[in-house]
Amino acid sequence: MSANIEHVDRSDLAERHREGSRDAPSEQCRALFLIPSLVGGGAERVIVTLLKHLDRRRFRLTLAVLRLRDDDLSRELPSDVEIIDLGASRVRYGLWRIISLIWNLRSEVVFSTHGELNLALALCLPLMPHGVRFIARETQVVGLGMLEHRFPVVWRALYRLLYKKYDLVVCQSRHMQRELIECCDLPSEKSVVINNPVDASHIHRLAAQPVLYPPQRAGVIKLVAAGRLVEVKGFDLLIEAIALVGVRDLHLVILGEGPLRSELETLAKARGVAEQIHLAGFQTNPYAWFANADAFVLSSRHEGFPNVVLEALACGTPVIATPAPGGLQEILGDVPECIVAPSVSAVALADAIKTWLAGERKRIPQAATERYALERIVAQYEEAIRP
Repeated sequence: MSANIEHVDRSDLAERHREGSRDAPSEQCRALFLIPSLVGGGAERVIVTLLKHLDRRRFRLTLAVLRLRDDDLSRELPSDVEIIDLGASRVRYGLWRIISLIWNLRSEVVFSTHGELNLALALCLPLMPHGVRFIARETQVVGLGMLEHRFPVVWRALYRLLYKKYDLVVCQSRHMQRELIECCDLPSEKSVVINNPVDASHIHRLAAQPVLYPPQRAGVIKLVAAGRLVEVKGFDLLIEAIALVGVRDLHLVILGEGPLRSELETLAKARGVAEQIHLAGFQTNPYAWFANADAFVLSSRHEGFPNVVLEALACGTPVIATPAPGGLQEILGDVPECIVAPSVSAVALADAIKTWLAGERKRIPQAATERYALERIVAQYEEAIRP
């Protein structure tokens, strides 16, 4: 088989992990990772982190991306990770190229992430070479994610039919695992819970960089939020909540871009809080913003396992959040410095912000993210991936 795929020229990248590649033993496992894009979201950052830190004595790594863009995370990858641009704008357009690539590479393990890609790949498993171990990583709360599609009943049927074809499904939280088992008929022995990793040293290094946090007047209480400007992230609820709190010295910065930017700006003006809210756009280093904020706010309607919350905690920044279904409660349940609202609504979020304002506003101790330590999570992935 053959396909029109592009091996990315990475000669300009710094050489990293070179010694590990040179001394790799003969039992090294060749693993192919598949992902729709590397545009900078939580799922993309997890894959990049794994590819940076998986043991080169055990793995030889290739990453295939449906379509690379100029603003992606590929430049953060070590030079010993082979990157392949499939040049496909949609999953369905890249399927034949993925099948061809798997046949040509003869990888022992294929690891895919993102629900639509996982389903499409599972549909093609009868066309794949024998002896390959296929692993899917789910990125959302499946039941709620289905509702965003035009025909949720069809998506539910696809999950029930196709996910059990995988050798293993990696779930980010216990909530996600229960839903796949109970609602999507996934055999429990084919699932494993592996939380997302926190690269604390990397975050701390970037968090120490300076940032011009508006406004620059004394007495301002600084809140920060981050994510793509789409409905599921609930930034409309957050803007409404800021208006309901009614504290003029409360200032919010939202990091991220997306299709709802103009609607959010209009809403802020309509609620009389435009001067308190700054949409800062996508930031390559969000950690400096997190570290300089008094609190991070998660306003999502639902989440899989919000990396951004882990990153805020790693910066020492307390989190105020909606009770977004997913892994949020598992992260914040034993962090007393954080506050989770009783419901996903603007009123409940406003009350949570008021409670935080009236409290001691303590910073987060480093121990809060120890169970998500990079070395621990990477080791769990290594055991799950290796045949």
